Amino acid sequence: MSGRSLTDAQWTRIEPLLPGKKGDRGCSGADNRLFVDAVLWLARTASPWRDLPAELGNWRTVHCRFRRWTLMGVLYNLFKSLATDLDFEYVLVDATICKVHADATSQKGGLKLVQSVGPAAG
Repeated sequence: MSGRSLTDAQWTRIEPLLPGKKGDRGCSGADNRLFVDAVLWLARTASPWRDLPAELGNWRTVHCRFRRWTLMGVLYNLFKSLATDLDFEYVLVDATICKVHADATSQKGGLKLVQSVGPAAG
């Protein structure tokens, strides 16, 4: 399995926006690209942290860095920066999408649609 989900061009665009590069205060990130790929894999599959494939890193380490970046506002600032670029207008990851994707596939008896409005007067 190839863990890379970002192309080199995409990575070149977001790399300067992430902490842990040379010149930043503190420790430099061991592999920011692998971390971003791990987060994208988790978002795409709606899997729990513990199901992260080993080639994408230790799930505890990824979770810890994700939490730190979330609290520091790194991910918010990244999406805010990319939202102004029309090439990224299709990017939408929402917890409800991930939750529905994971849960809606195994409903007993199949999908049941409930009519929310009465029939139209004709």
